[in-house]
Amino acid sequence: MKKLFATCIGMGLVFAFCAATGAAQDKSARPSPPAKASCALAGGKSVTVDYSSPCMKGRKIFGELVPFGKVWRAGANEATTFVTDTDLTVGGKAVPAGSYTIFAVPEADKWTLVISKKTGEWGTAYPGPDNDLARVDMKVSKLAAPAENFTIAFDKGAAGCTLRMEWENTSASADISKK
Repeated sequence: MKKLFATCIGMGLVFAFCAATGAAQDKSARPSPPAKASCALAGGKSVTVDYSSPCMKGRKIFGELVPFGKVWRAGANEATTFVTDTDLTVGGKAVPAGSYTIFAVPEADKWTLVISKKTGEWGTAYPGPDNDLARVDMKVSKLAAPAENFTIAFDKGAAGCTLRMEWENTSASADISKK
């Protein structure tokens, strides 16, 4: 009987551990949940961005939480990835097919998109300009209404896509086309 009781307790502990581990890995339960944006390009090719989407929660974002003039991870949690299966032109700069990490440098009236060759880092650690593949000027405009969640999206156009980042009262964009 003691053996049966010990086995039941052991099984219960294993079940509890597995349930706790599964819950800890559920990224959708995070305060900044995972998000994805993709754009289909000519010839069945695509570009995809995976990021985490933080919320404003009543905070002042640009110029305070996200300082002006400093490299920002463009999201939360893990680094924001930019994956393309074809050679691209992003804001006039050549980007070969591959996997990259993207960052942004927000300013009050302009932004810079940073495409880094280094991948796999946690989101806060900018690996430095030596790892930059390209820096692209982004077009900046004010939103008509505040965006509570940070969002990355693609707008499909005749020549490709426009990558758009929106949060608080700001929209920043860069044109992307298949090379």
